[in-house]
Amino acid sequence: MPLEIVRNDITKMKVDAIVNAANQSLLGGGGVDGAIHRAAGKGLLTECRTLGGCKTGEAKITGGYNLPAKYVIHTVGPVYKDGKQGEKALLESCYRESLALAKKRGCETIAFPLISSGVYGYPKDQALKVAIDVISGFLLENEMTVYIVIFDKAAYKISEKLFTDIAEFIDDNYVDTHTDYRRESIRLCAPFSASAGSFTADHCEYKEISVEDDLDTRIKQIDESFSQMLLRKIDEKGMTDAQCYKKANIDRKLFSKIRSDIHYKPSKTTAIAFAISLELSLEETEDLLRKAGFALSHSNKFDIIIEYFISKGNYNIFEINEALFAFDQSLLGA
Repeated sequence: MPLEIVRNDITKMKVDAIVNAANQSLLGGGGVDGAIHRAAGKGLLTECRTLGGCKTGEAKITGGYNLPAKYVIHTVGPVYKDGKQGEKALLESCYRESLALAKKRGCETIAFPLISSGVYGYPKDQALKVAIDVISGFLLENEMTVYIVIFDKAAYKISEKLFTDIAEFIDDNYVDTHTDYRRESIRLCAPFSASAGSFTADHCEYKEISVEDDLDTRIKQIDESFSQMLLRKIDEKGMTDAQCYKKANIDRKLFSKIRSDIHYKPSKTTAIAFAISLELSLEETEDLLRKAGFALSHSNKFDIIIEYFISKGNYNIFEINEALFAFDQSLLGA
């Protein structure tokens, strides 16, 4: 997927470029900066001495030396004071300048730490939002795979209010996986169907239906494939293919496979990513998922988080992925 949040050691990332949260001297320091210099070896320091330092918000590039990455892009983040000293603009500049350098060198993959979120004191949830906003904006106009690398859970935080709201939504909607769904349907007077019978929501009573009738109904529902429905929805929304797959955090090559193969079977995360891109309602999302052989369930925390964002009308896939990562769930995209 074009933007992915991963838990890893950035010095071990096998990408074209990694970004170093450096100080103005570019001569090494603590945290990510020191770790990158140690892993790269003395050659990195020697080259950095020739660069004449770097101003806050700017970026400079060197070779990767002993690192798996070909390049190291050094950028100096702002020291956080009170948020009123231009810190946000400087942090945004760090990401923009780094991405511009990577693009200029022809990089296809780049890995960022959360710049300024360590000893420089930038609040982690705000630092993450800046990173996501700038990177996602860049990816809408450019083809590149970008990683935000989190070393450990303590280094990652979404807003406390969002985390609490989602946690409460999960608590309110979570159904244990061992629930007897027939009894649950009776209790809630909700529709229940099986090959032998069904409950109606209006009267909450059981009625027999034949296996043949049920089979006929199912056969009639076999019409569009997932690919056909997706392409139809893209046209109905007036979107271009590129707008759709970029907004879905999907790689162009994967979208090409889906477009060319009427019988393509996507993963559940890919199918939901397209539903988010198309800003489908919960009912429409369920319809699209059924075409791929999936459904949303209240026995699955991942599904409940997706339902939370759709019910709130928030279709920003990058913000959704922030939350999914915080709750240790799979991310949306390819």
